[in-house]
Amino acid sequence: MKRFIVITYFLLLVQTTITAQNDTLLYFFAGHTYQWYTRGDKVDTRLEDLDLSIYDGIWLGGDVCSEALFEYSTLLYIDSLFDLKHPNTHWTLGNHDTRNGNWIWLEEFTGNKTFYASTYKGISYIILNTCITPYDCEQLNAQYKIIKDVCDTIQSSSHLIIMSHHGLWHKVPGLPISYLNAQSNLIYYNFNCNSTESTFINEIYPRLVEVEERGTDVICMMGDLGASELDFISDDSIQFLGTGLNRSYYKDPVERANSDIDHVLIFEHIPAKKELTWEFVNLDLLSGYQPPNEQ
Repeated sequence: MKRFIVITYFLLLVQTTITAQNDTLLYFFAGHTYQWYTRGDKVDTRLEDLDLSIYDGIWLGGDVCSEALFEYSTLLYIDSLFDLKHPNTHWTLGNHDTRNGNWIWLEEFTGNKTFYASTYKGISYIILNTCITPYDCEQLNAQYKIIKDVCDTIQSSSHLIIMSHHGLWHKVPGLPISYLNAQSNLIYYNFNCNSTESTFINEIYPRLVEVEERGTDVICMMGDLGASELDFISDDSIQFLGTGLNRSYYKDPVERANSDIDHVLIFEHIPAKKELTWEFVNLDLLSGYQPPNEQ
């Protein structure tokens, strides 16, 4: 009897170990998600129709609502959709998110600054607020310190993901000209107040190359896009991804149907194998939306 119990326990332990090793998590990324024709407090209706509970991470590329922090009720609405307090929900703020101020609402609600670093299931994240300018040197320098500290100390994470809303990738070797893809192209954005040359290519990119060379895969993600899909690898083997929504602009269903197709990014992560893969997915198909000429 004891032998039977031991064997049964061993088999259960093996089965549990195999299951854990192949456990696949799903993450969801969408950028530029607001409806422009509302009063500024709604996201694209297709996102409202999704069952986001199946994802173990929601990553927002900024400009979530066109007036995201104008009213506190809008923040509560965004939370009801994306669960902002979840440890793997990340929101890199865009100009539409920040232009009315009230950043403190988000900080108090989530317990994070508008820029921060975190680690979840073996992946490290740096979430940027690229709306901070040199007029606020204290926060700009604090954000830069986070980037520097993470890049200097990261060891065990399989991936480092850096999320920004705006286009910052000007002159990255191997990438196409930035302004051909992003709706923003902050070629002169400085990451600290110590130098007017502290741009992404001068100050941040070399640090990311060092991280990549030490064995951690680096992925840069951007959300200030329409229907474009960015999927590039730099000459230094760093991955650059970006996507956003375009049909949110069109209230008329015919105009909407004739506009470019929108995509979101779905990631599959197997932590035990340190594997992270992704796919651009048609949001209409994902949400079940059918244009009028296809109904």
